[in-house]
Amino acid sequence: MNDYLSVLKQYAVIKGRCRRKTFWIFVLINVLISVMLGIVDALLGLNIFQDEGLLSFIYSLAVLVPTITVSVRRLHDLDRSGWWLLLVLLPLIGSLLLLVCFCFKGSQGPNRFGADPLHFPAPPQ
Repeated sequence: MNDYLSVLKQYAVIKGRCRRKTFWIFVLINVLISVMLGIVDALLGLNIFQDEGLLSFIYSLAVLVPTITVSVRRLHDLDRSGWWLLLVLLPLIGSLLLLVCFCFKGSQGPNRFGADPLHFPAPPQ
């Protein structure tokens, strides 16, 4: 849950890198919340669109910017520019390519986007 909250706290931060675990926990919790809100929307009859209810729509808008920024930071961890996120505009193949990219381990050590998020300095002696 800390990973999810840390992404929300950095909702507009594009600089830096995001480790794989943080990204996927954020995605998992987003999916769980969306499913729960979808069920609540269906039970309360709050469907404003054919497939989406009012609560789901509001939540989707609320996490749109954090989702984009955490995706850009995840690409930075792979030493790729955030512009790679535009691959999502290619029908099907772009989303699949991004999914595969997000599964890879980030580059070790510092890269042009910042320090390695997995690198923890040795404790002082």
